[in-house]
Amino acid sequence: MRAFKLVLIGFFVLTLAAAQERPDPRDPQGENMKTPPTWKVRLDRPNPEVTVGSEEGVDIWFVNMTPGWHVTTGPAAIFWHPASTAEGIYRASTTIHFFDPKGHLEGYGLFFGGADLEQEGQSYSYFLLRNDGKFLIKKRRGAATEVVQDWTPHPGIARYGPESKSSERNVLVVEVREDAVDFFVNGQKVASQPRARLPADGVVGLRINHHVNVHVSDLAVTPLQE
Repeated sequence: MRAFKLVLIGFFVLTLAAAQERPDPRDPQGENMKTPPTWKVRLDRPNPEVTVGSEEGVDIWFVNMTPGWHVTTGPAAIFWHPASTAEGIYRASTTIHFFDPKGHLEGYGLFFGGADLEQEGQSYSYFLLRNDGKFLIKKRRGAATEVVQDWTPHPGIARYGPESKSSERNVLVVEVREDAVDFFVNGQKVASQPRARLPADGVVGLRINHHVNVHVSDLAVTPLQE
């Protein structure tokens, strides 16, 4: 059986780091609405002119917002805390509140199995949702991406529409097992892929595509019992 390694360490470090970077909700002036200093951001297409921060007019607005983080993108990017790593058998999950897409049909979700994320040879797997009620599973090696499962409709995906009051909430879960990786949305299993097809050991984080406005209320990595 594949060893379970670093998941609890990664989970606790991520939780503590997030708690240190987010303010006490009774003190809204603290570090709320500030870009978390220990997180990393990488664009799909490197561009030194793209700005990331908490100021008005930046290209990517990424801030602590209790509980969690708020992200509004221009270009697509990945976001991660370097301590959030997992190997072996584990569960990665995130709760994302999706706001009015204003006509853009772009994906958002999480990545896992990240390695060399600041290098040319970066690699990771990712699981995204889109506001037409579809999900996608892909993997990246360097500059190239490979579709593992193309955009597939599922009725369990919440969509933002005319009746939405503010945002729509979706919970994405990836369960990495000995021989398979299972994907869930809002408690419903939507796909399963052989583990051999997907990088699975490494960093866990967020992937937010172009022109997306989301609030991420949690991101967790926990052990999974077979």
